[in-house]
Amino acid sequence: MSSLDPSVLFAALPFSLWQWLLVELAIVLAYVVFGIAGFGTALVAGPLLAGVLPLSQIIPLLVLLDFSASFGNWLPARRQIAVTELKRLLPCMLLGCALGAYGLLALRAELLMLALGVFVSLYAFYALFLQPRGQLRWRATWALPFGVFGGLFGALFGSGGFLYALYLNGRLASKEQMRATQSALIGCSTFVRLGLFLLAGLYAAREPWLLAACLLPGMALGLWIGRRVTLRLSREAFVRLVTWLVLCSGLALVGRYLAA
Repeated sequence: MSSLDPSVLFAALPFSLWQWLLVELAIVLAYVVFGIAGFGTALVAGPLLAGVLPLSQIIPLLVLLDFSASFGNWLPARRQIAVTELKRLLPCMLLGCALGAYGLLALRAELLMLALGVFVSLYAFYALFLQPRGQLRWRATWALPFGVFGGLFGALFGSGGFLYALYLNGRLASKEQMRATQSALIGCSTFVRLGLFLLAGLYAAREPWLLAACLLPGMALGLWIGRRVTLRLSREAFVRLVTWLVLCSGLALVGRYLAA
């Protein structure tokens, strides 16, 4: 029997039927959000998957899927990527990823998670309910903190993409450019994390690869739904929806700190 036979894949990952349904639902919902905003999979899927998988397996699994999803997102829209913003953010993001990898060993990540969750929650609340009408504009120099902290928290928690979204929302007028540039950044970030996890031996066993293969259809369905949603939104509605997702991301980080 072929190793790609579905019965072989499912036998190697002994979940009950209800556990499989939960995992598939979590992945579909996470990639609906990813299809809309280009980030958020760890914050959406993490709490749902925690009852089935340990966190040490969830983040490497989502890195594999995020890499596939981001590649599929930016490749068709690569002409829409804001190359100037990408060049500003990418070196800062790489620095942040390196700091995050160090922080996993040397820092109290829980306090950083709480601080970030409070910050982005307050910002998103301000942007949704208190900010005067009109688009908030960031100066190009803000690429440094947004890029560094996006890479830092992406490496620490698998959830730094909303910082890129905040920066790009204040720099780009086109939602297509925002989505394409966001996807390119997430693709670069996941590539770096994938390399780190490979070096750490987290993909030495076959189970992460088998589970990721089983979940690819759910990922593709979620991305398709998310893209259909964004096609029907104006830029203002798109930015507002992304800001709501940022608020939920910040609250989720605070919740993860309190739960820990």
